[in-house]
Amino acid sequence: NQRVAEIEGTFKSFLARSDIGIVLINQFIAEMIRHAIDGHLESIPAVLEIPSKEHPYDASKDSILRRAKGMFCAEDFR
Repeated sequence: NQRVAEIEGTFKSFLARSDIGIVLINQFIAEMIRHAIDGHLESIPAVLEIPSKEHPYDASKDSILRRAKGMFCAEDFR
């Protein structure tokens, strides 16, 4: 799909820029390029998935959040 390829290309171009520290992406769009988001393992730029009016945020789909949760255990917060 040409639209998905364009979204993925734009996302990757943002990751490659040294002047970008945070990439905000609508979670609905992020689902279209989930493989590219899952492949981004660097901490900078940070990738944050956000909701839209039409599509509410679903934490279970946020791969970055799942990865962050896996870095901590309940005892870390005591």
